[in-house]
Amino acid sequence: MKFSYKFSNLLGSVYRRGNVSFTPDGNSIISPVGNRVSIFDLKNNKSETLPVEAQMNIVCVAQSPDGNTAILVDEVGAALLVSLVSKSVLHHYHFHKPVHTVKFSPDGKKFAVTRENHTLVYHAPGKTHDFNPFRLYRSYHGPYDDATCIDWTDDSRAFAVGSRDMNTRVHAATALQNLAVYSFGGHKDAIVGCFFEHKSLDLYTISRDGTLVIWECDTDLDDLVPGSARPKKEKEVEDKVKEEDDSEESDAEDDDKDKQEKILYKKVSKHYFNKEGDFNTLTSCDYHKRTHFLVTGFASGIFHLHELPDFNLIHSLSISDQRIASVSFNSTGDWIALACSGLGQLLVWEWQSESYVLKQQGHFNNMSSLAYSPDGQYIVTGGEDGKVKVWNTGSGFCFVTFTEHTAAIAGTIFTSNGHVVISASLDGTARAFDLHRYRNFRTFTSPRPAQFSCLAVDHSGDLVCCGAQDMFEIFVWSMQTGRLLEVLAGHEGPVASLTFSPADAILASASWDKTIRVWDIFERKGCRETLQLGSDALAVTFRPDGKEVAIAMLSGEIQFWDPHNATQTGSIEGRHDLGAGRKETDKITAKTSSAGKSFSSLCYTADGTCILAGGRSKNICIYHVAEQLLIKKFEISCNLSFDAMEEYLDRRKMTEWGSLALVDEGQEEGEGGKAISLPGVKKGDMASRHWKPEVRVSCVQFSPTGRAFATTTTEGLMVYSLDNSLTFDPFDLDMDITPATIRRMLGRREYATALMMSFRLNEGAVIQEVVETIPHTEVSHVSQTLPDTYVDRMLLFVASQLETSRHLEFYLTWCQTLLMLHGQRLKNRSMSVLAMLRALQKSVTRRYEDISKLCDSNRYSLQYILSVAQQEGSRKRKAGGDQEEGEGEMEELPDEDSSLQMSEDDLPMQSHHI
Repeated sequence: MKFSYKFSNLLGSVYRRGNVSFTPDGNSIISPVGNRVSIFDLKNNKSETLPVEAQMNIVCVAQSPDGNTAILVDEVGAALLVSLVSKSVLHHYHFHKPVHTVKFSPDGKKFAVTRENHTLVYHAPGKTHDFNPFRLYRSYHGPYDDATCIDWTDDSRAFAVGSRDMNTRVHAATALQNLAVYSFGGHKDAIVGCFFEHKSLDLYTISRDGTLVIWECDTDLDDLVPGSARPKKEKEVEDKVKEEDDSEESDAEDDDKDKQEKILYKKVSKHYFNKEGDFNTLTSCDYHKRTHFLVTGFASGIFHLHELPDFNLIHSLSISDQRIASVSFNSTGDWIALACSGLGQLLVWEWQSESYVLKQQGHFNNMSSLAYSPDGQYIVTGGEDGKVKVWNTGSGFCFVTFTEHTAAIAGTIFTSNGHVVISASLDGTARAFDLHRYRNFRTFTSPRPAQFSCLAVDHSGDLVCCGAQDMFEIFVWSMQTGRLLEVLAGHEGPVASLTFSPADAILASASWDKTIRVWDIFERKGCRETLQLGSDALAVTFRPDGKEVAIAMLSGEIQFWDPHNATQTGSIEGRHDLGAGRKETDKITAKTSSAGKSFSSLCYTADGTCILAGGRSKNICIYHVAEQLLIKKFEISCNLSFDAMEEYLDRRKMTEWGSLALVDEGQEEGEGGKAISLPGVKKGDMASRHWKPEVRVSCVQFSPTGRAFATTTTEGLMVYSLDNSLTFDPFDLDMDITPATIRRMLGRREYATALMMSFRLNEGAVIQEVVETIPHTEVSHVSQTLPDTYVDRMLLFVASQLETSRHLEFYLTWCQTLLMLHGQRLKNRSMSVLAMLRALQKSVTRRYEDISKLCDSNRYSLQYILSVAQQEGSRKRKAGGDQEEGEGEMEELPDEDSSLQMSEDDLPMQSHHI
C-alpha cells in the first residue's frame, strides 16, 4: 500500500486571529486560521487551506494588487512570501519584532510594515531582480508608541500612519518638495484606522473611543511637487544675498512663497459613534474609497455602516456579543467581511440586500469526535462547545449546526443509510438528527442521569448504544421507538469506547477496568467473552471484515485480538512513536514525558491491512498490522503557539526565579489577552486566563473511499488525501511497456491489450488517452476481456474521472458495463473492493446532484419562456382583433410572433456542457 497522503484541507475552523482581506477580484476572501490561511471562494462555493505553515499564529495578511503573491506575518515577526498561484513559499524573512500592519501600495511597487513605533517601506518582491526579495527602501520614525494602521494615497507617493500615541502622520514615500511629514492630533485614544479620500489628500482618522475626525487638505494630489526640498545651507546663502540687497519687500514675498509651498490641513468636522453615552470600544474599521462608505466594528459585536463625509448612518447590525476583530470591504464595496476571534466566526454581509453571502463558524472549543458518511461526502464533528456540525468534504463548508446538546459531545456517528446523524453528550442524552429536515427527531435518555462517554450504532441502524463514564453501564435503545431495550452491566470502570462488528451484531466495549467485553446483542443476554488486558483500555475498533479487533491501552501499546476465539494475535509498542513534546512548564524531558503518553483513537484502513492511531501528541502513526511495523508518521502541525511542541528546554526563558512561561504576560484587550490586575482587585472576569492550548489528536477516521483520512486536532479538523503529484507508480512493469508501445497497440485497434499495458505503466495521462480513444461501441467487448485486477483499477479510474471529466455519458457507460459484467465476482470479494465501490458511489452521487440542479434550472427557464411567449401571443391576438373590428376591410395579416406560440414539447432543449 502506498501512503502518499498529504495535507489537503482544514475544516472546523474558519478564523482565529488577524486581519481578513478580499482578493482583488472581490470573489474570494483570505482568512488566517492559526498558522495557516484559508481561501473561501464565494463565487464557486468552495474553500481551500493553503499547504503553507508559519512557525506561529499568523496575525497579518497582505495581498499584492495583482493577487499573485501574499505576505504572511506571525506573532514574533517571521514573514512568509507565498505565491497564491503555485501555493508555495517563495521566501522567508524575519522582522525581529512583532508586526502590527502590512499593506501594499496601490501600484504594487512597495509595501509598508509597522513594527513597534517604526514604519519600514520595502520594495515589493517581483518588481526588481534581487537575490533578497525584501529590500528595504526607507525607515520612517516619529510615533512615540506602537504604529497601528497604514493607508496609501492612490498614486502611492504618500502614506498615513496611525499610532497609539493618539497622533496620525502623513509621510512622503518619494521625494516631494512640499511634503516630508505632517502630524495630526485631535484624538483622545489610540488610532484604529486612517484613510485617504479617493484621488485626494483629504484624510479620515478614527480612534478607539469612537471618534471620527475629517481633515481637509489645501493641496490636490496632482499638485505634489516631485524632488527634494531646498537644503538649509542653500536657503541661508540665498537669505544673506537678499539681506545685502536690502530688499525687504522681496523677503516678504519669498516667505509667503515658502508657506504656500508646504501643504496644510484643517479639521473640517468631528463625529462620535457613541452618541447615547454608553462607552463602546471601536476595534476595527475599513473604508471603501470609491463608494465613500465606512464600516466600523465594536467590542460589543455591533458594526455600523456610514456614508462619508456627511456621516450618514446606512444601517447598524449586531452579529454576536463578542468583539469584532477585523472588517474588510471587497473591491466593489458590495460585500463586508466581519471576523470574530472569540467565536471563530466569519461572515460576509451584503449591505444592499441585507443578507448573508457567507456565514461560517467553527467549534470555538476543541473538537472531540468525527465520523464520515457512508459515501464519504460529509463529515460530522462534535465539540466541547456542545455543537454538532456537518461539513461538506467537497466545498469545505458547514451546512448545518445542531445546538440541542447542553454539554460537551462525546461521540458522533452516521447511520448506514447516511441520512441520520447520532450524537452522545455528557449532558446524559443521545440525539438523532434528520439530515433531510434538519431536526432532532429522537432523544435517548437513561433511567438515571448519566454522562455518556462513547457511542456506537449497529450496521442496520436499529440499535443505538452508549457507554457511561460514571455508572459503568452500557445502554441500548431502539431507533424506531426510542425505548430503552437493555442495560448491559459488568464493567467495573468507566466505559471508554464502543464499536459494532461490521459482519454481525457483536458489540465490543473497552473500559478502564483493564477488560474488553464482547456482547452478543440478539442471541443471548450478558457478556459473551471477556478479554483481560494488562492496562486500561482507551479505544477499541473492529477490522472491516469483523474478524479482528484492535485495542489501544494506557501503556501505549496496541493489541490485536480474535474476538471469536478470545486469543491475542499481535501487539505493537507505540509509546515511543508518539513523540510527545515538552511543555513550557515541565521540569522533565520530552523523552520522559512520552513515557506516559498513549493512543486514544484507532481506525483501520479501508482494506484492513493497516491501522491509523492518534493520541495526546502532535503525531499520527500508521502501522502495518501483519508486520507490526511503523509505516509512516504524520506531524499535524509545527505551530509553536501551541504547548508541548518543543523537544528541548528553551533556556532563554529560564531565570533564577523559574521559567518565564509561568508569568501571565498581560496584553491589552484588543490583542486577545488581558491586563494583569493588582492583588485584591475583584473587578472584571475572574475566570479569564491567558494560556497556551496543548496540541493533541482527539479522533482519527479513514474515509470509506480509502482516498483520505480526517483527524480532529487542536488546530481543527484536518483532512489528508492521496498526493496526486506522484506521476510514476508502475504496477507489474516490463521493459517492453512504454507509451510508444501503447500507442502502437491503439493504432492496431488492440484496445484491451493497450488498456492493460497502460494500467501496468500506471501514468494517469496515458490511461486517460487510451480510455478516451476506445470507441463507445467497443466498451462491452473490452470489458469482457479484462481480468479482475484490471477491473478494479478501471472502476477506480472511472470514479476519479467522473469528478472532473466532461465526457459524462462515456464514463457512465463504462461504469454500467463493468458492473453488469463483473458484478457477481465483485460481490464475492466485496471486502477488498469496498473502498473502490464507495469512491465510485461518491462520484456518481455528486454528479447526479450537479445535473439535477442544472435540469431544474433549465426546466424553470423553459417554463418562464413559455409563459412570456403565451402572454405576448395573447396580447398580439387581442390587438389584432381590435384592429380587425376597427377596420373591417383590412386583410388579416399573419402574426409576427407566431413562432413563439408553441407547446413545451416543440421547444428545443437547451444543451449545457458539464
